[in-house]
Amino acid sequence: MKYFERWSGVCLQNIAEEIIEFTDRSEAMALLGERDEYIRVLMENFDARFISRGEALEISGEASAVEPAAKIIRELQYLYRQGNAITMHEVRYSIGLVKGGKGEALHSLFGDTILVTSRGRHVRPKTLGQRVYVDAIKKNSITFGVGPAGTGKTYLAVVLACAALRNREVERLILTRPAVEAGEKLGFLPGDLQEKVDPYLRPLYDALQDIIGQELYQKLMAKGVIEIAPLAYMRGRTLENAYVILDEAQNTTSKQMKMFLTRLGFGSKMVVTGDPGQIDLPRGVTSGLLEATQVLKNVKGIEIVKMEAMDVIRHDVVARIVEAYDRYEERQRDE
Repeated sequence: MKYFERWSGVCLQNIAEEIIEFTDRSEAMALLGERDEYIRVLMENFDARFISRGEALEISGEASAVEPAAKIIRELQYLYRQGNAITMHEVRYSIGLVKGGKGEALHSLFGDTILVTSRGRHVRPKTLGQRVYVDAIKKNSITFGVGPAGTGKTYLAVVLACAALRNREVERLILTRPAVEAGEKLGFLPGDLQEKVDPYLRPLYDALQDIIGQELYQKLMAKGVIEIAPLAYMRGRTLENAYVILDEAQNTTSKQMKMFLTRLGFGSKMVVTGDPGQIDLPRGVTSGLLEATQVLKNVKGIEIVKMEAMDVIRHDVVARIVEAYDRYEERQRDE
């Protein structure tokens, strides 16, 4: 038996107790965390007593602390039984939702799997922002995913595209990016044009290979079912029965964005992703992404989803590093 306690010293008024039973020790370990790290995080946020009894967890104390803590464990249990791994992200994000009064969103958030990757990993939305983004892509012809790096904008778009390809909703998948020079001139890089632009497209290659596997990726590339090309290659084409993703769209010009969007053909779907905080265009050049989100915000069939910092999926240590730097920079400003 493991006993965890953190009391505030306040006299208890409304006592409650919850007992959560696990299928086996593997499930208990997955939900309590290695060396009970997830329980310790719950202790930091809810003033309750946690007692681990092998294949069961007992939570007792004030109802205001016990009930939300038990709800989180049960939702994580549901997620685990759907075949998903539990990480510190799921634990901390669940706590944030419950403490923010959005606990009712947990069950729907941790619901459907979009796709199972070649490695057997279940891909699903991990934040409310990601859920809104996925739903928007499914129901619109053109979707803009705008937000900071790490929010899963590109990866989720590629996952949905691969699912559409697998379900024969489209005949091909086209991924593109603007090849904006950042520090090096393309003309000075070695190789032919394709070799010069390949580094700009590498994140798209990596995402696809992770999702469908190296072997299938190469087969579909060879058959032309999957095409990865710089944005300039889209000019003059009409893209029908295709799933088209424009990544790093903050680095498009106004003309490039208009050119791209007007390539949409029958039976096609477009997803445009970008981070306004990472514009590499020359000074004075308007970002096509920023302009488009203003011009098209009320156009039927187009939805603009803005993701926030809380949608960033970070390793727990990275999150602490970012928080430490934020505190440091705030002190510097104060001084």
